[in-house]
Amino acid sequence: MNTQDVKITIVDREGVSHTIEAPTDMAMNLMEVVRSYELAPEGTIGVCGGMAMCASCQCYVISDTQLPEMQDDEEAMLSEAFYVQDNSRLGCQIPITPELEGLEVELAPES
Repeated sequence: MNTQDVKITIVDREGVSHTIEAPTDMAMNLMEVVRSYELAPEGTIGVCGGMAMCASCQCYVISDTQLPEMQDDEEAMLSEAFYVQDNSRLGCQIPITPELEGLEVELAPES
């Protein structure tokens, strides 16, 4: 395992748990990691390309990992998205950093 990698657990929309290694040195975000590991069908996640303009990458944060503060556009998007819960975040707004080690998320249902 590369020292730049963090272990993240992602529960897909079928309820299957995947523990993966995500690189912290490639400026990727959580949505891109889900796509690169094909944990969601093509075209069902990251539809807007990571601009916080859709909620296709919404996920529920299960672990108590410290995440970057939510910005206005993410908050606005989640205020009108389906299936939003208190722990909802947009995957595209969560950069993969060393601080995410041990992060556990569940992908929200497709809207």
